[in-house]
Amino acid sequence: MAPKNNAKGAAKGKGKDAGEDKGKGKGAVKGAQTIQVRHILCEKHAKKEEALEKLRNGSKFDEVAREFSEDKARLGGALGWKTRADLEPAFESVAFELESSTTAKPKWGEAKTGHGYHIIMVEGRK
Repeated sequence: MAPKNNAKGAAKGKGKDAGEDKGKGKGAVKGAQTIQVRHILCEKHAKKEEALEKLRNGSKFDEVAREFSEDKARLGGALGWKTRADLEPAFESVAFELESSTTAKPKWGEAKTGHGYHIIMVEGRK
């Protein structure tokens, strides 16, 4: 199932090109190679939907992460700077397509991995 996201244009332009080539080869990837990323991890789909509702209603991403995330990054959801090789493929393909945003006005994407349901936002790109 393809991840959904609310980031207008996140699936278009250079972000999509970067997501299609996994970047493990000879430098053929366009766009960012490193991102500063946050996420909210929920084991249950219903809990993820509750977190999404809060985001849609204007809550800050880091506040929702503190309330809903079920991993060690729950303190605001910050994972730090990550390269393509640092992330699981399903998470990576969504994260590298997202444009940068702020916790106050997040643009997020969703992915499902073996860990659960992730709501992902990117704060910076290099």
